[in-house]
Amino acid sequence: MTTARDIMHKGAECIGEDASLQDAARKMRELDVGSLPICGNDDRLHGIITDRDIVMGCVADGKDPSKVKAGEFGQDRLHMVSASDDADAVVRMMERHQIRRVPVIDNKRLVGMISEADLAQHLPDEQLAHFVENVYARNRGAKATM
Repeated sequence: MTTARDIMHKGAECIGEDASLQDAARKMRELDVGSLPICGNDDRLHGIITDRDIVMGCVADGKDPSKVKAGEFGQDRLHMVSASDDADAVVRMMERHQIRRVPVIDNKRLVGMISEADLAQHLPDEQLAHFVENVYARNRGAKATM
């Protein structure tokens, strides 16, 4: 059985909940990623922030990203998987919530992230095609009706 631990990208780095969105954007650029887990002072996962969150939830509203804290984002829609979850359960959860990245937790600690690229490397083509269809086709359809 393939597990989340087998698929995940190890060494995911957090942004602190008290860090600014400007700091988060710089860290995303440095790491060449589009999202960062948000970790609290208790060293626990508190959320996830994306580059889109920074643009749409801060910059587009005229807020100063150097003054807005990362902890203000991501808590209401945090989805995660356990390192021992099987790959099918991970994919089903990502499809159900239409998410492209998911934190992996072990003993309440962040141990990695699973992205679309990780799925592409570890899933059979048919399962990957199903994931892409379910996540992207739904998103296109929702935007077309707006």
